[in-house]
Amino acid sequence: MISFKKIPVITLLFIVSFVLSRQLFAQEAYPKRIISLGPAITESLYLLNAGDRIVGNTIYCERPEAAKKNEKIGTVVEINLEKIVSLEPDLIIATSLTNSQAKEKLKMLGLRVVEISQAQSFGDLCDNFIRLGEIVGQKQLAEEITATAKNEVTSLKAKTEALPKPTVFLQLGMKPLVTVTQDSFMNDYIEFAGGVNIAKGIGRPLYSKEKVAASNPDVIIVVSMGTNNAEEEKKNWESYQELKAVQKKRIYIIDSNPLCSPTPVSFVAALQNVIHLLHPDDEQ
Repeated sequence: MISFKKIPVITLLFIVSFVLSRQLFAQEAYPKRIISLGPAITESLYLLNAGDRIVGNTIYCERPEAAKKNEKIGTVVEINLEKIVSLEPDLIIATSLTNSQAKEKLKMLGLRVVEISQAQSFGDLCDNFIRLGEIVGQKQLAEEITATAKNEVTSLKAKTEALPKPTVFLQLGMKPLVTVTQDSFMNDYIEFAGGVNIAKGIGRPLYSKEKVAASNPDVIIVVSMGTNNAEEEKKNWESYQELKAVQKKRIYIIDSNPLCSPTPVSFVAALQNVIHLLHPDDEQ
């Protein structure tokens, strides 16, 4: 054991000063002026009680309602560099969709840029959320929120295990036709809801209506993707009279928000919606 009596006073003062400075630095290291470049990031920051630190976000950041009032710096892909610089952020949280050249320019300007990777599973969503919690000094809260979400997902999965497993085609894009594979967290919606994704095993998410017709799914879900074309696309599918989904009137439209950019919390809500679509007669 170290005897403090043998340590010179000046050394003790240095140690105390060093410890206090480290603690002060740790507190100051948490960002106070954040720019969010993704809807899920923005919503996550509000859940982590850091929404008041957001000085700018994208035009697609609409959750929660307060996020609509933030300064807008562009889209998820294309951002306004001058606008961002003018907001004097001490942290920019980007996504894998953010223009890579823009990210490099921001770094060259001396701005701190952190990228949140694209989630490939619900587990990844939770990991990303906890990472955001660490960044803003709310790791414990992030862990509590994700633990609750995981418990809710486990409970929902248990309820669908014994139910019939309809085959499902989940449509994201129209021209070209885009779906979800096993490398997307959106595949978890289908599987956790007790369905079978007909496109799970393909390498790329590009698909064709001929392949859909060949698989003849029980359910077709068209994601709106923020456009008014979903109803038209539903009518197009209804012309394929040989499809089981058409015969049983099981072509559904679902809002892309928050399905495509969820937090662990909104993932649970979106999953409940998908379960309702796949098992409308089996809900308890």
